[in-house]
Amino acid sequence: NAEYMGDPSRISAMQTLFRSARLPVRSFATAAPQNRFLKKISEGPVICAEGYLFELERRGFVQIGPFVPEVVLNDPQAVKQLHREFARAGSDIIEAFTYYGNRNKMRLIGKEHLLEPLNVRALELAKEVAAQEGDLLVAGNVCNTTTYVHKDAASARESQAMFDEQVRWAADAKVDLVIGETFDYVDEALLALRAIKSAGLPAVITFAIHRDGKSRCGLSAAQACKVLKDAGADVVGLNCARGPETLLPLLKEVRALVPGPIAALPVGYRTTHEHPTFQSLSPADLKYQDLDPHTCTRFDIAKFTRDAVEIGVSYLGVCCGGAPHHIRAMAEALGRRPTSSQFSADLSKHFVFGNAQGLKDQAVDQWLKAKNEL
Repeated sequence: NAEYMGDPSRISAMQTLFRSARLPVRSFATAAPQNRFLKKISEGPVICAEGYLFELERRGFVQIGPFVPEVVLNDPQAVKQLHREFARAGSDIIEAFTYYGNRNKMRLIGKEHLLEPLNVRALELAKEVAAQEGDLLVAGNVCNTTTYVHKDAASARESQAMFDEQVRWAADAKVDLVIGETFDYVDEALLALRAIKSAGLPAVITFAIHRDGKSRCGLSAAQACKVLKDAGADVVGLNCARGPETLLPLLKEVRALVPGPIAALPVGYRTTHEHPTFQSLSPADLKYQDLDPHTCTRFDIAKFTRDAVEIGVSYLGVCCGGAPHHIRAMAEALGRRPTSSQFSADLSKHFVFGNAQGLKDQAVDQWLKAKNEL
């Protein structure tokens, strides 16, 4: 795809190609305004917790490498528990854990026969928790297939079929929206959008932008988002790959070019100018396994939230590496007090660092002397 890099005429040609009949993608009307999700995002920022794959891997339920959400069938209570934690932390949307739950991924691990049961069960779990936690919104989910081949008609048909079946199950579950995420290729994202809009549902479409700052087909992050917005996506933006520091500059470019709601879901890792993606933080033989020292603090996520809202982002979350305390920090940065805020830090009651009434004076005096040694 290097042929498209930095050449405006080629980029323009690519944009024209996406709109042409050669790729059977038309511009779709946005979903009806009475939809619960569209109403909510019209009223202010919306939080959608992602990060299920990595958080459940840390808890021992997902395998690094294939990254298939078998836990949905193997241990559904683990999925429900994480849904609950994200809800208590302030997520407005419960996203069904069907990321990488597509036909090719299930075939990879020899369990293609479980494709529909996995998707249906994931949607059921999300709906159960959403109802229990206060009638939260529910999202279906599709993502990059990992097998899509750019400009290959057979591959496009295969990817379209995968999107169509996952979106059909989501529509049958009466979700409020479908998220299409982590796309590298604009034309693959358009196929996902086609499936979602054909089902009459709101679409949130987000791209993963890697080290060179462009989509795999050569468009900038902003141009990629503009193509999807013009094709009828209700919300467009960026997720995964980049942490707060290296995602924010691209978001500013997206905001400058694209009208309407913008999505921002960085990974929960401290990426830098030298290492702009979380994959680039690790050597090849340790990918995804040695990221703990790079984990964002809750303060990193709170700052990102304020910065993102300041530039006009209204759909927020944290992707790979994100955990419930990150989502709570995001909600609190928006001035909210989700359920789990009752357990936000209160050092005033700490036996060394606190000064709350009720701490024993003699013990406090003793520890104050040792305070600087801790």
